Amino acid sequence: MIETLDARRTSEQARDLGIYDEDGFVESAFLSRIEDLVEAENAPTLKSLVEPLHESELGDILETLDNEPRQGLVRLLGEDFDYSALTEVDEAIRLSIVGAMPNPQIAAALGELDSDDAVYILEDIEEDDRKEILAALPFRERMRLRRSLDYPEESAGRRMQTEFVAVPPYWSVGQTIDYMREDEDLPTSFAQIFVVDPMFKLIGAVELDRILRAKRLEKIDEIMHDTRHAIPAEMDQEEAAQIIEQYDLLSAAVVDRDERLVGVLTIDDVIDIVQAEAEEDIKRLGGVGDEEISDTVLTAVRSRFTWLLVNLATAILASLVIGLFDATIQHMVALAVLMPIVASMGGNAGTQTMTVAVRALASRDIDLRNAGRIIRRESLIGLVNGVLFAVIIGLVAAVWFQDAGLGQVIAIAMIVNMIAAALAGILIPLVLDNLGADPALASGTFVTTVTDVVGFFAFLGLAAWWFNL
Repeated sequence: MIETLDARRTSEQARDLGIYDEDGFVESAFLSRIEDLVEAENAPTLKSLVEPLHESELGDILETLDNEPRQGLVRLLGEDFDYSALTEVDEAIRLSIVGAMPNPQIAAALGELDSDDAVYILEDIEEDDRKEILAALPFRERMRLRRSLDYPEESAGRRMQTEFVAVPPYWSVGQTIDYMREDEDLPTSFAQIFVVDPMFKLIGAVELDRILRAKRLEKIDEIMHDTRHAIPAEMDQEEAAQIIEQYDLLSAAVVDRDERLVGVLTIDDVIDIVQAEAEEDIKRLGGVGDEEISDTVLTAVRSRFTWLLVNLATAILASLVIGLFDATIQHMVALAVLMPIVASMGGNAGTQTMTVAVRALASRDIDLRNAGRIIRRESLIGLVNGVLFAVIIGLVAAVWFQDAGLGQVIAIAMIVNMIAAALAGILIPLVLDNLGADPALASGTFVTTVTDVVGFFAFLGLAAWWFNL
């Protein structure tokens, strides 16, 4: 939810407590105080110390503490624990905290949260436990959460908040204001009032500032506007976030297949989605999948092993290329010294291009209309960088080994590999994306393979031809 004035006020109090050091990390002295209070089972003092904290600050503390004091902190806080802080921590930490609680306690806690936060916590819980928790909730809340959980993972329906304000078009402004003042089930914070027909189909929306400026007797249908950019519930959350970002919306209606209003995405949801998607892309570029920093060693090994195995296979392929020129390398040891330079420069250049391409694909900045232009641009960048570094490494090699011919060979190989790296860096993510694969996950291995193979083959092949080895 959007941070309220009370949340900002308590956050200022938290800073006065000295929670963070000048680098933004949780102060070790503050953590030590928490640990001492937990060890002493001093619940009253612990509650008074933690009570002013914002959910994100409590989340930082939970992530920094070791497992035993973390569990003790949650246990001692009891009903005073802010469960919305669980949306601010890694999945492994969240599951360890929730796993230590009885299901009735989790159900009671989720009943106090906004629906989007409750769904965020529920979706990672085991199916049997989830059913038991949902069964313990009041019927209305249970139906709301089940509806969100029925939508695909990482969809707008999963991330939406099901609490919203909806009124019929024939209501007056005065009726609407009175309704908002009297109804206790309204969301904590909202920027729009949605207008629906008797079948709950979305027909318009009114901003709160427009309500405040209108006369009480004016009808809602006279001041509403057509709902802009309603988001289908099954739309991917990243695409939904891009729509809200593109049109500078504070919130957007979420509708089902029958165009009935089922929820709302707010700007704070968008920030969370953008951050999560960016983090996911960065991790996948490194071949670590959904790994969290709090994961166990075994989980991390499983996450990384597959792509390391793929990298091993591609490294063997590059070694086979080198093996084709073993006689050439034996006649000129300098080739073995200079080989890694060509491959390394190509790999780095390819990674630069690939990073730009993957991010552009994620933000929908590349499509069929501009793909050709971008490919030409990256090829030209590869050519220019290739020429510049060819001059540098050519002179270095010539002086180092007192052989102008060797300098020319490595210079030409550098140009060839830099161009190949640029093309691989842009074309491989494009091809993978068109095939339906995730370019962030698979591109790095293939780009590195291309630059290694082309680099070694160009350098050693040119040397064998140039020196007749």
